[in-house]
Amino acid sequence: MSSSPRPPDPEQFLAVQQSPEFGRLRRSFRGFAIPMTVAFLVWYLAYVLLSTYAEGLMSVPVLGNLNLGIVLGLSQFLMTFLITWLYIRHANTSLDPISSALRDELEGEH
Repeated sequence: MSSSPRPPDPEQFLAVQQSPEFGRLRRSFRGFAIPMTVAFLVWYLAYVLLSTYAEGLMSVPVLGNLNLGIVLGLSQFLMTFLITWLYIRHANTSLDPISSALRDELEGEH
């Protein structure tokens, strides 16, 4: 009969939280998430401000009936997909190995 591992107690969680590996995991996550969030918000706010205050610029034709405003608006979607792809790549290479090791340590699977 197979028994499931005992759930970690609060002291074990605290020990992991204070470990250098957890600090590295947190720094790696924040090192990606904060700059990407700032970059996206700046890009989004720039688009909103340009749409509000630079109507002439945003109405410049780019290709056929597409103007700069439409192209920049669609680029918001592209930016979202790009950030998602970059995050998945970052998580797979930098975050998942550390978090898996920490989880294994907590669950007692050395």
